[in-house]
Amino acid sequence: MMQQTSRTVAANLSLSLDGRYHGPGGPADFGAFLPYVATDTARDHLVRLCAGATTAVLGRGNAEGFLGYWSPVAGDEAADPRDRAYARWLVDTPKVVLSRTLGTAPWPRARVVDAPAADVVRGLRDAGQGDVLVNSSPSVIKPLLAADLIDRLYLLIAPVIVGGGERLFDDGLPGTTWTLSSQVVGAQGEVAAVYDRVR
Repeated sequence: MMQQTSRTVAANLSLSLDGRYHGPGGPADFGAFLPYVATDTARDHLVRLCAGATTAVLGRGNAEGFLGYWSPVAGDEAADPRDRAYARWLVDTPKVVLSRTLGTAPWPRARVVDAPAADVVRGLRDAGQGDVLVNSSPSVIKPLLAADLIDRLYLLIAPVIVGGGERLFDDGLPGTTWTLSSQVVGAQGEVAAVYDRVR
């Protein structure tokens, strides 16, 4: 019998209509998403998803990109207040970075762990308080979906079909049921959706 805890494991990601998180040019091919990730809908979604989270989990690549981009935003008084709030959360929150290659974390309040994502997140889920947020890291989200360890999905769905690139939902995942807890439709057709796992 699964141990009940107070910690929700959540994950966030931007997806295209064809379920991809980057375009056919590889992980850096994010151009199709750019018109939608800085809208009011997306910014409100960003603030909402980190509101209850007290631990961030990231893959190495996302940690390098996110912390490099967002750290200066935390202190930028000219930035949108929602961007600044998210950036401060990311900088100040304890972070677990999954990596096979990093020895130590070059970021404050971060530790590097070289272990399977499911094992790491089970350990986090069963100890501590507040939500665990897997922050826009598909290399971590995918094995957690395969292990049925995600309780909530925050998805920003862009109204584009990119036609190539990696998909979040691979064949072979266990069948699961989700309920739509929240949805906000933006002016450009982007949808900020929150799905909760039915257990």
